[in-house]
Amino acid sequence: MLAGLILLGWAFIVLGRLFIVQVVEHDALSKLARRQQEHSETIDGLRGSIYDRNGSVLAISSNSHIAVVNPKRVPNKELAAAMLAGILQQDAAQLQEYLEKTAESRKRGGYLVVANHLSDEQAASLEGMHLDWLEIRQASVRTYPNGPVAAHVVGNVDWQGKGVAGIELKLNKDLSGSAGLRRIERDGKEISYASEIVKLPSMGKSVGLTIDRELQFIAKEALKQAVVENHADHASLVAMNPRTGEILALENYPTYDPNDRVLAGAKAGGRENLAVAAPFEPGSVFKIVTLSAALETTTLRPDSPIDCGNGVMRLFSRAIHDSHPHSVLSMQDVLAFSSNIGAIKIGMQVGNENLYGYVRRFGFGQRTGIELPAEAPGILRPLKRWQPTSIGSVPMGHEIGVTSLQLAQMGSVIANGGYLVTPHVVAWEQAPDGPRQPVKHPLPVQALKPETVMTMRMMMRRVMTEPHGTGHRLHVIGYSLGGKTGTAQIYDYAHKVYTHRYNASFLGFAPANNPALVIVVTVSGTSGEAGFGGSAAGPVFVRLMSAAMNRLGIVRDVPQEVENPKIALAAPLDEPDSDTVAELTTPFSDEELRAGSNDIVAPKAPNFVGKTVKDVIQESTATGIEVDMLGDGLARAQNPPAGALLTPGAHIHVRFTR
Repeated sequence: MLAGLILLGWAFIVLGRLFIVQVVEHDALSKLARRQQEHSETIDGLRGSIYDRNGSVLAISSNSHIAVVNPKRVPNKELAAAMLAGILQQDAAQLQEYLEKTAESRKRGGYLVVANHLSDEQAASLEGMHLDWLEIRQASVRTYPNGPVAAHVVGNVDWQGKGVAGIELKLNKDLSGSAGLRRIERDGKEISYASEIVKLPSMGKSVGLTIDRELQFIAKEALKQAVVENHADHASLVAMNPRTGEILALENYPTYDPNDRVLAGAKAGGRENLAVAAPFEPGSVFKIVTLSAALETTTLRPDSPIDCGNGVMRLFSRAIHDSHPHSVLSMQDVLAFSSNIGAIKIGMQVGNENLYGYVRRFGFGQRTGIELPAEAPGILRPLKRWQPTSIGSVPMGHEIGVTSLQLAQMGSVIANGGYLVTPHVVAWEQAPDGPRQPVKHPLPVQALKPETVMTMRMMMRRVMTEPHGTGHRLHVIGYSLGGKTGTAQIYDYAHKVYTHRYNASFLGFAPANNPALVIVVTVSGTSGEAGFGGSAAGPVFVRLMSAAMNRLGIVRDVPQEVENPKIALAAPLDEPDSDTVAELTTPFSDEELRAGSNDIVAPKAPNFVGKTVKDVIQESTATGIEVDMLGDGLARAQNPPAGALLTPGAHIHVRFTR
C-alpha cells in the first residue's frame, strides 16, 4: 500500500513537471533550444579588386571552400596535424606548429584557417571525418598575384578577411561591401548539419591605383641590390608625378609577400611602410629648402660668394666640417659641392623665423595626406624650442625628421613650378555595375615664386654636371637631370652621439627643364664613402628613372651626339670624370628636314657655339627658337648644327662646358 502511494505520488510529480515543461515553459524552452542549436554567422561580401594604373590586378577575391580548425579543442595536435596534412598535402610539422601557436593566442585561439581553395574532393574527405574541431566553410579568399610587388601600398587582409595594412586597411569599408547573414543549425556536439542564407552579401567597390606595377618591380629589385651591396639596414623609394601628385612607385626593402600567413604571436618582418611611416634626418638633400628660402628672403643670388672657412667652422662650442675644404664658394657651388658650412652661412642670413616658415611651406612637420595608414608627420620642433645651435643644424638637414614621401613632395615643388601638391595613390573607385568615379584630391598650394623655381632647377642641374658636383657620376641616357644628394650621419640615441653610419639619399628629376618625374631614394645604414648618397642611392635612381622615361614615353631632351656615354657610375669619388665632347654631326640631312615640313622657307639654326648661357638665352628668345641647354660655361656643341633647317617645333640642344 505504501509503495503504491509512493509510486502514485512520483507519477503525479513527473506529470506535473512534464506539464510545466511542455505547456507552461514551452515557449521559453523552445527559444533556449533554438539558441543552443542555431547559430547566426555573417557572410563577408566579396571584396572589391585593386588594380594598378594600367589595369593589372594587384589584389582579387574569389569564393572557395576553406578548412577552419578550433585549435583549443584539438586533443592531440600532432595526430591532428598528421591527419590533415595527408589530405591537404601540407607539411605536418609546420601544420602542428600553426595549431600550437594559435592555441596559445588569446585573439585567435579558437580560429585557424588551415587551407584555402579546397577542392570538392578534399572538402568531402574532411567533412566525412566528423571532427568536432574542424569545419568546412564557404568563404572569400584574398589573393595577391604579384606577391611582394607593391605590398606596402596594396597591404593585406587578416584571418577574418579585414584589411590590416596599406589600401586594404585605409579603404577597408569601401572594398568590403556589405555583409550577408547565414543561419547554421548544430547538433549537441556543435557539428553543423544544415545552414540557410538569410541575407545575401554584396560586393565591395573596386579601386584603381596610380602606381605602375612594372616600375614597382624594378624599384623593388634595385632597392634590394642597394641594401645588399652596401650592407645597409633598409631602403625606401618614392617616384611621383610632380604636377599631379600621382605616386607611380612606392617601395621599401625589406618587403613581404601579402599571401603569406603570419603565425599568431610571431613577428612579421618587412611590413612597415618605411617611406611613409619612418622619419629620418635627411642631411644635405634638405639644402634645397635653405637655398630656396635664401632666394626669396635675402639678396643672395647663385653667383653670390659664401665664405666656407676652408672647411672648418665653430658655432659656439661645436666644430662643423666639410668633407672637402673650400675658402669661398658661390651659392650655386655650395649646392653643387654640398658644403655644410656654406649652407649654414646661407641659413644664418635667412634667419630662424624665415627658415622655419619655408620648412613649413615645403610641407614638413605635417602629414602629406596620402591614402595610406600610419603616415608620420615627421619631426619639426616649434620655433620657440629651437636652440641657439639649431641654425647650424637645420640648414644642412639635421635636427629635423622627414619621410621619403615628404622629400618627394619637396622635390615636386621645384619640378612643377613652385606648387605643393598632395601625393596620392588612389585614382578611381568603382561600385559593382557602376561607372568608374575619379577620386578628387586637394588643389595644389603655391609655395615658391616661379623665378625661384627656375633658379633652383638650374642650380640642381649643376649638381649633376659640375665635375666636382656630388651627383656628377649619375647619368640617364637621353635625359638631362636635376638632383641633390644627401648623406646624414645616424644618431645613436642610446649613447647620444652621431655614428659613422649614414642615411644616404638622392632626390632627382628629369627632364631637367620640364620635369615629368621626381624620384627619391633613401638607403639607411650605409658606411664609408661608398655609402654616401650619390654612391649608394644614386644607382637606384638611375635604374628606375631610365626605365620610367622609356615606359612613360617621355621625349628625350639630350641627343645621343651631345651625351658623353662613357660616364661610369663606378668612377672614384675624388676623380671627376672627363667631360670631353666630340664634334657633332646632324643625324638628318637638309633634304630629310625639308621632307618633314611643308614650309619651304624654314628657319635655319643659328650658331651658338662659343657663346655664354646668357647670350644663347637672349638670342633664342629674340628669334623664338626653343633651346634645351645642358651644362654651363661656354657652348661647345649643338644639335642640329648651325645652318640646318629647322622643322616646326624643333628644339636646338646646346652643350655647355667650362
